[in-house]
Amino acid sequence: MMNGKTGVISNDVKKSVDDVINYVGKDITFAMTLGLGKPILFINELYRRAKEDPTINLKIVTALSLERPKGKSELEKRFLGPLTDRVFHGTPEFQYMLDFRAGKMPKNVAIYEFFGKAGLNLKTPHAQQNHLNSSYTHVTRDAIDFGTNVFGQLIGCRKVNGKMVYSMGCNTDICISANEEIHKKRAKGEKVAVIAEVNEQMPFMYGDAIYDAKNYDILLHGPEFNYPLFGPPKDSVNIKDHAIGLHVSTLFKDGGTIQVGIGALGDAIAAGLSMRQNENAEYNRVLEETGIAHRYKDLISELGGTGTFKEGLYGSSEMFVDAFMQLYKSGVLKRKVYESIPIMKLLNAGKISANKIPANIIELLLKEDGIHERLREEEFKMLTYFGILKEDLKFKDGFILDGKTKYSCDFSVAKNLTAVKKLIGKELKNGQVILGAFYLGPRAFYNDLNAMSEEERMQFGMSGVEKVNQLYGDEVLRSLQRKDGRFVNTGMMANLMGAITSDYLEDQRVVSGIGGQYNFVAMAHALPDARCIMMLRSTRSVGGKIKSSILYKYGHCSIPKYMRDILVTEYGIADLRGKPDSEVIMEMLKVTDSRFQDELIKEAKLHGKLDPNFELAPEYKQNFPAKIESLLKTFQTDGHFVPFPFGTDFTAEEIVIGGSLKAFNGRRKTEILKKIFFELFRSIPPIAEPYIKRMDLHEPKNRKEKIMRKVVVAALRANGKI
Repeated sequence: MMNGKTGVISNDVKKSVDDVINYVGKDITFAMTLGLGKPILFINELYRRAKEDPTINLKIVTALSLERPKGKSELEKRFLGPLTDRVFHGTPEFQYMLDFRAGKMPKNVAIYEFFGKAGLNLKTPHAQQNHLNSSYTHVTRDAIDFGTNVFGQLIGCRKVNGKMVYSMGCNTDICISANEEIHKKRAKGEKVAVIAEVNEQMPFMYGDAIYDAKNYDILLHGPEFNYPLFGPPKDSVNIKDHAIGLHVSTLFKDGGTIQVGIGALGDAIAAGLSMRQNENAEYNRVLEETGIAHRYKDLISELGGTGTFKEGLYGSSEMFVDAFMQLYKSGVLKRKVYESIPIMKLLNAGKISANKIPANIIELLLKEDGIHERLREEEFKMLTYFGILKEDLKFKDGFILDGKTKYSCDFSVAKNLTAVKKLIGKELKNGQVILGAFYLGPRAFYNDLNAMSEEERMQFGMSGVEKVNQLYGDEVLRSLQRKDGRFVNTGMMANLMGAITSDYLEDQRVVSGIGGQYNFVAMAHALPDARCIMMLRSTRSVGGKIKSSILYKYGHCSIPKYMRDILVTEYGIADLRGKPDSEVIMEMLKVTDSRFQDELIKEAKLHGKLDPNFELAPEYKQNFPAKIESLLKTFQTDGHFVPFPFGTDFTAEEIVIGGSLKAFNGRRKTEILKKIFFELFRSIPPIAEPYIKRMDLHEPKNRKEKIMRKVVVAALRANGKI
């Protein structure tokens, strides 16, 4: 321990950094978790010290260092500047990332990330060379092997019964195991340190997130650490993403389990499931008119459904994101699970329900070997904790005491079983609707969590990623809890054999990182009633040219073809499990953009993977973007399939400008230049004035600003907004 004791409360960042350097030395490998749970003020001061002192060798091991979007071009900066000032107001930035982006990071500092924002570092040699290729569940092990000697995290706090209690809040993921491993190193005599920065705005989470102050050497706590949390705005959901989400929404069984990630596709699934729950007639009309209900009738009947959720879904996901909050609000995320094998067996068998405990519950638990005929004290505590026995009872010498009345706990005697029925509770307690490893979302998401009562927030469980992402260690309980699991992930590309590429390009440049994807895929195959659903946008833009995301072959795969299961694009669902290669290829072709089907068929035939006489059915040769637009756009007038189904931090003008500029930049350069050229000879239409004003181009000061104004108008016109 540093300075002879742990759990030291301080508000002096500079002194804390001094203490760490004086104790550990000048070779520091400082590790932090991904996302939100980083101690910003501490790492900024540690980095500043390393910049000033070249004898300090600082390695920063982390992932997803949250950055304000800056923009590269002048137009992007004009668009993003006011937005980021508003949305991220008060949130400090990581100084090491500012220097990293500016190319000013000193030689004695290096950043090592195991996951990053997709595509952001493709042209950054430092990031490419220092990427830690770790699966999420192995990150702690790999970071310790890498030499981590200082660990830091951002935590929350709350006074409970007059005592200050600390919670890991947003990141239990690797922080639980990292703390354990750091303390093991200390027990071996190594000089290590664990630092916590306490932010009182952090939503306080319970369960495994609760952590004792003595596990930290220093807890930085004071008003200056209560800065607003980083809350990235939601991505917009385009019509193709909504089509993917709509298809996926049919594959969930009532009473099942959902895992889904952050971003537009997660919101698209949540929107589809919310519509299924709260506008069921309209939802089924959409399925009928789009042909989804007919085309996948048997698959939907077997794997999912189109009815409302009476029992609801349970969430088991490394990422607890706003999509889950929206599902909770809409009444979809409501199936509760319990940390008890016998209770879960009875729930899954329909013998008990969360909101009604039957009078014969003791007999049922005896049959499941959940309790002994002579009830033990620890079993009494379990029954009380889960609400099976009512509150304010006591256990003493083999008897349950209800005030002055005694009840024998020898349940081998029939009259004792009858008597104890008076003590049975009404509904189960301490259930959870989700188990997550970390949370991240817009500020409205944090506000929703903070606004909940303590009892309501306890339903949202947080734990280590090794518990969330796999079954090992508690297979029976986790399997019971995750019944009818649908583990949904996203890929960048796929080959015709069903292999998925998610993290690397074939030239070995890392795009993001594997995260926990492999574990979810493996778990879907391990659970007998689960399925893995990989989502894929059928096309991608490369240098302004549209290319297929489904290829005959590709030089890297994240998930091999041996683990293929279900793949969904905007054009449909490909069920790949249990099929030979030729049938897998046929299924993949059905969900491929039709502009690329013939070329893929030709190559598959060339290599003997398809019969020379194979012909793709005509109904699958209509897979064009215009088809998706025509099928779903009619429902947009009713408020469905909109870019931000659950609200946004963007203003109305920003939604239009951002969408238009993004679509415009995706066009070919020759087309862009042509449209700008023609715009030079047109006057500015009055309808464009609010957008021009938002970009601060309503009174151009020079020729450059006049041209930028024309570019904005050209983008708006090309996107049909003026």
